[in-house]
Amino acid sequence: MTIIMVIMTPSPRFELIYPPVIKQQLKTIESKYHSLIREILEDQLTFEPDIETKNRKPLKRPVDFGATWEVRFGLGNRFRVYYRIDHDSHEVILQAIGEKIGHRLFIGGKETEI
Repeated sequence: MTIIMVIMTPSPRFELIYPPVIKQQLKTIESKYHSLIREILEDQLTFEPDIETKNRKPLKRPVDFGATWEVRFGLGNRFRVYYRIDHDSHEVILQAIGEKIGHRLFIGGKETEI
């Protein structure tokens, strides 16, 4: 009988960076959603933030604010968070947070096209 042992090393943990612009943008989203947003971001982005999933994808084209990835979540994927990854420092830098209402995306209370 042969026994094969697989030893998996845990993926490095990434630190989430919330620049001041994110804190300003959060003010335009109802506060009752803030804990959900924080929980989802911690769950989705602290380990393997660059692995594509159903609701986490690399952006197909560059955006003005420097994000390279998007994660969608909430009822009907209502919320969008745009971020970039610094692999050297193990940081996920949030670039923008928005709310999709119908077919319109609002970031910081202003309608935006991505």
